[in-house]
Amino acid sequence: MAEATAEKKKPGWREVFRAMRNRKTGFMALFGFASGLPFALFLGTLYAWLTEAEVELETMGVFSLIGLAYAFQFLWSPLIDKVNIVGFSKLGKRKQWMVPAQILLGAILIALSLSNPTNDNMGWFSLLAGIGALASATQDIAINAWRIDIADEEATLDILSTVYQMGYRLAALVGGALGLIIAARIGWPQTYLMMGAILLVIGIAGLFAPDRKVGDADDGLAEDELMLSLRKKGELRPDVRAKALAAVGILWAAAIAVVLTFMFMSMTYAPEDRPNPTEFTLGWGPWIIVATVVIPALIAGWLASEKAAGRNVLKEDAPVAAGGSYAMDHLYRALVLPLVEFVGRMGWSLVLILALVLTYRICDAIWGTFAYPFYLGELNYSNDEVAFASKFFGVGAIIAGLALGGYMLTVLGRMLTLTIGALLAALTNLLYADLAVGGANMQAFSDAVGFTWAITQLPGATPALAKLTITIAFENLAIGIAGAAYVAWLSSIVSKKYSAVQYALLSSLTLLVGTLGRGALGEMIEDQGYFDVFVLTTLIGFVAVVLCIAEWIRVSRAGRNSGIVTPEVAPAE
Repeated sequence: MAEATAEKKKPGWREVFRAMRNRKTGFMALFGFASGLPFALFLGTLYAWLTEAEVELETMGVFSLIGLAYAFQFLWSPLIDKVNIVGFSKLGKRKQWMVPAQILLGAILIALSLSNPTNDNMGWFSLLAGIGALASATQDIAINAWRIDIADEEATLDILSTVYQMGYRLAALVGGALGLIIAARIGWPQTYLMMGAILLVIGIAGLFAPDRKVGDADDGLAEDELMLSLRKKGELRPDVRAKALAAVGILWAAAIAVVLTFMFMSMTYAPEDRPNPTEFTLGWGPWIIVATVVIPALIAGWLASEKAAGRNVLKEDAPVAAGGSYAMDHLYRALVLPLVEFVGRMGWSLVLILALVLTYRICDAIWGTFAYPFYLGELNYSNDEVAFASKFFGVGAIIAGLALGGYMLTVLGRMLTLTIGALLAALTNLLYADLAVGGANMQAFSDAVGFTWAITQLPGATPALAKLTITIAFENLAIGIAGAAYVAWLSSIVSKKYSAVQYALLSSLTLLVGTLGRGALGEMIEDQGYFDVFVLTTLIGFVAVVLCIAEWIRVSRAGRNSGIVTPEVAPAE
């Protein structure tokens, strides 16, 4: 079997196209679009609409919920894994969350289109936007879990992850730059009406998407049997689990209380007394991650080690849980067991995985805040030039990179593509370093390949625009390749049983490194300039390359130990 796996012919374009025609892949593209469109509308173009309507943004307390919903979506991810919605559960395990969220989002966008945003009615308008952001973040959790759940040998996790991101990026273009163009011609209400109708259509189409049924067996066990399995001989004692649950529950409750307090202050305090959402995310965000991810992971590691060593375990089957004990078992399965499973399965490899998660996308997580000050302030490009280079040409380059990344995943394998993506993403920082000192090399390259000539054929375009555009194009091409590989890898290391929680928690670590890194990077820009910052981010990118190679070795060894020669492994069952 191992030899057959090793000698299996590598797939080519034909196999990729066959996977792209798969029914699951088509729905994945739709769901990716549904995920990206609300994000672009609520966190981008909505501000443009309100600006044109001359609305004072400081009057909108609940409006700060929009960013928080995406930043802290992992706080309610256990609900997506373990709670069934009455009346919708027949749709499927993930669709019971996805379809209602998409239909709700469509209805909210239509309701916004029928509203006239003014300073007098902003309470209702911003409340709709806040609820929409919560629904959008919720569907994101469910879509990520759905992608992991339904992957198979034809619609592979690699292909699905790539197609999801292509749909997401296309939606960002439609809801962002294209939305601005449409609104300039037909008006903002009509634009949001159109976008709402699109989401309603996707929600209706989602009814026909494949999905796991609610109550489908995990590891061959039905829901009731899974509950009983916690009380079998060799499992952790209920009193030990109860103490761990209490500790984790207190930490999560405290984190949720902090977020709810901020929300309450934003909605009820006078404008001048309301907390700043950016300062809140920067100051409290890392501590929320520590409370809900880092410390619970340490507790989960202790639980896993105790069980592996045969300490604090049941010597015989315990009685069937009832009443409070039954509720405790449910909460333990929802909140603690996903971490125990992940830490127990990964062991000390968890240190490597967390290091890779924290460094692989660090440049993307931090750089976005400083990109426009660099383009507009440091390089003195105009708003129109930056919009062309980054929004239109740049998005096209990302989509091209995702397509190339998807093909590389299929032909070269996940880990090689992940490593190449990290290397390319690191090297593109040097292109920006060249721009920071005048961009002579990028200008010469653009001239040599004829790109400058092509760009200057556009009305009002200059050779300097070609230099910026080709730099952003190379960066976004690398981001596309790296993004396709990273999402596929991250999806592959979580368990299908706890995909919503584990994926959301791992993704949340980007918030930690992003919020911690922006302040330090800003100070470095002020003290040393952009050139030194780009050199530093290149070196950090090289660290990610080394970690990718180490992870590649780990995955290869895990495959050999399980009798599988190929390094590509599916999500744990």
